[in-house]
Amino acid sequence: MRLREIEGSADGSGLRIGIAVSTFNETITGALLDGAVDALEGAGVEECTVVRVPGALELGTAIQRLVADHDAVIAIGAVIEGETDHYEHVASQTSVAITELALSSGVPIANAVLTVRELGHALDRSLPGPGNKGAEAARAAIEMANILKGI
Repeated sequence: MRLREIEGSADGSGLRIGIAVSTFNETITGALLDGAVDALEGAGVEECTVVRVPGALELGTAIQRLVADHDAVIAIGAVIEGETDHYEHVASQTSVAITELALSSGVPIANAVLTVRELGHALDRSLPGPGNKGAEAARAAIEMANILKGI
């Protein structure tokens, strides 16, 4: 038997990465975007398109366009629980849209849409450094793009 294994690479050279970022909760999403961009630059990505949308529910529409000509896309948003059920609907529908777009397009979409119960949890996940979820998503996007190129 011939066994072929495919692993991702952290090398972003030659990759086109798109980022759809919600401007709602911009203190959080801006920090996640900074983390993602820093990680992409550190990995050697030379071309990145950033699309800013009003909220998490609008991410899907922007992502749908980005997957047409990018090797991977990063979705960035922050949905924080409030006093109504709106949080659950936004979090659920955003996650479904991201998953469906990734599967239907065949383009990896790294999900950095925070869905948290408290503002402090979002702040913790958006701080500069190794725990920044935007940076984690950028690294995942690069790795998945390279994996899919190898299949």
